[in-house]
Amino acid sequence: MDGQIILIFSVLLVTIVLFVFEVFPIDKIAFIIIVSLILLGLVTPEEGISGFSNSATIAVLALMILAVAMEENGVIDWLTSGIGRVKSLPIYIMAPIFMFVTASISAFISTTAVVIVFIKMVNQLSEKYKIPQSKLLLPISFAGILGGSCTLMGTSTNLIVNSVAKNLGAEKLGFFEFSIMGIIFLSISVVYLTITLRWLPWDKARNLSNDYKIDDYITKVRVNADSELIGKKIQETFLYENPEVSLLQLIRDNRIHNSPGKYITLKQDDELLLMCNIENLARIKTSEKLSVYEGESIEGLEIEQKKEKKNKTNASELDEKVFVELLMLPGASLLGKTMGSLRSFMLQDAIPLAIKKRKTLVHLQDRMVRGSMNRLVLKAGDRLLIETTKEKLPALATMENVVSLQEFDKIDKNSKLKKYFSLSVLLLVIALAASGLLSIMVSALTGVCILLITKNLDLNTVYKKVNWQIFFLLAGMIPLGFAMHNTGADMWISEKLLSFLGGQPPYIIIGTLFFVTMLLSGVVSNNATAIIMTPIAISLAHGMDLDFKPFILSVMFAANFSFFTPVGYQTNTLIYGIGNYRFKHFLLIGGMLSLLLWVVATILLTKML
Repeated sequence: MDGQIILIFSVLLVTIVLFVFEVFPIDKIAFIIIVSLILLGLVTPEEGISGFSNSATIAVLALMILAVAMEENGVIDWLTSGIGRVKSLPIYIMAPIFMFVTASISAFISTTAVVIVFIKMVNQLSEKYKIPQSKLLLPISFAGILGGSCTLMGTSTNLIVNSVAKNLGAEKLGFFEFSIMGIIFLSISVVYLTITLRWLPWDKARNLSNDYKIDDYITKVRVNADSELIGKKIQETFLYENPEVSLLQLIRDNRIHNSPGKYITLKQDDELLLMCNIENLARIKTSEKLSVYEGESIEGLEIEQKKEKKNKTNASELDEKVFVELLMLPGASLLGKTMGSLRSFMLQDAIPLAIKKRKTLVHLQDRMVRGSMNRLVLKAGDRLLIETTKEKLPALATMENVVSLQEFDKIDKNSKLKKYFSLSVLLLVIALAASGLLSIMVSALTGVCILLITKNLDLNTVYKKVNWQIFFLLAGMIPLGFAMHNTGADMWISEKLLSFLGGQPPYIIIGTLFFVTMLLSGVVSNNATAIIMTPIAISLAHGMDLDFKPFILSVMFAANFSFFTPVGYQTNTLIYGIGNYRFKHFLLIGGMLSLLLWVVATILLTKML
């Protein structure tokens, strides 16, 4: 093994560690890879930045833009609107319906975009009809992954594998060439997941106050006659200066003042709704001479709001305070912010109340911020609970890569013409790509251009809604494939595999490649796995003088089948905390599914040799 191969393996090892332990965001890791490969001389500067102009990267970007248009114009909501009618069906019938619908749409639209719509839908059904969302979210995520594996444009992984393989001399894959195999995998998985529903956790009743234990740290206090706060403006008191304490409401003469301004002067018998931890509350009660309302925190707030509604017969319903749960997607503008710093980034009258952490290898326990507001920061997959008014709800949609998990009977402003036209453009893109008249990249760019010219897509919305982390990840990982080829690392690995697998039957060779790829995709990004393993698969097929296609498909399917951990695929990460899952649910249920599909895939792919 020469020095350059040792260098590329070192870069690979560091990359995997960075992905597994989430030391940096994935887009930052991508830039580190680019610079490292160039400085170490493993790729030329031109090869180092070639990922930004790679046809697969541009195709993925165009498809993500199309997904934004389908979501903004109501196409995804429209396609899924009828599924809410199955709410009265038994869960063992409802779940397969959800899975097949999710998979069907994910075959042509970004899996993440589709699953996010279903997350909101299931969340709403859970709140209104007590449908257990934990019985649906994991099957929906898995079905989205499987559906995306059925067509060439269904997932970025398929495009990456096809692009890398074509650059290495393999024949490109057809749009529907492997769809039958994908449908077989999907059908087997739907049956398996329906049987295993019994082992998924049952939800408790969805109640945000209980879920976040809001009563533990939101409390109402009264200003006593001997309090030093009397006569002081809010900005002159601990209510303004202490980042550990937030004043949510001031109630005076039975009138509620939401988010009271800093110039309001406090008076005797003012009632204050505070957010703080137990330690701060005990100190405040003693030092500031305030009376604490026992057992009235959130319940007291709701009673006061009802009284206020009765007293204000002409008050608009839009002024009603609501609790909203926001899901942080990769690239969200609020990522990296603490509870103490969030207020300056939130909308006016949108008050952050709690952060609920997703579980990761670093955060193995599901944790919430109740103590120091600067202890934990928001990361992708976390949920942020805020209090706001119904009037402010539409403005939440303008926040970058942030999804509201609550629906409040919103008015559908998308015209039928806009939906029909946008769907027609998507079908045109599919037809052009499937027929071979245009490549997926050109057909997707054409679709984006049509939507822009007809004003059915706004670029400002695209800049906010597109997951740029995926784009930069692909651009950063593609040079890694060049480096492996330049240094001969792919040939070195394939030679070792050849010596190990030499003389073995074809099903052992395909099975080993599939299994190794699937294991790697469970701990690092599926796109990164595809870029690492595709050159190895091509070299292995070439060394054994076998058809490239079964080897390429092995990497493609195995890289997508990230079922046994919650970190291999983005949708698994998103549903991990929301569905109250534990790592064991992915390891056992997802692991068994992975093994089942591994056996089936090995049989089907071996027959192609």
